[in-house]
Amino acid sequence: MRTKEGTVVSDKMQKTIVVKVDTYKAHPKYKKRYKTSKKFYADSPEGQYKMGDKVTIYETRPLSKLKNWTVVKPQSK
Repeated sequence: MRTKEGTVVSDKMQKTIVVKVDTYKAHPKYKKRYKTSKKFYADSPEGQYKMGDKVTIYETRPLSKLKNWTVVKPQSK
């Protein structure tokens, strides 16, 4: 089960949240590290997560056109 940790950036949909996951990559030639980010649509049936919350999501079967992730739990601070 693949998991990712990120921050909720949108909670405007009824049962879906958008989670931004930041990762670091290294340039192939110059080896400098730089940050990249990607957004994932995650299922949140209770709608309990708000913008700015740190959450852990895991991959599931496709739930809709864009949703392939479900929220496991909030991250401890």
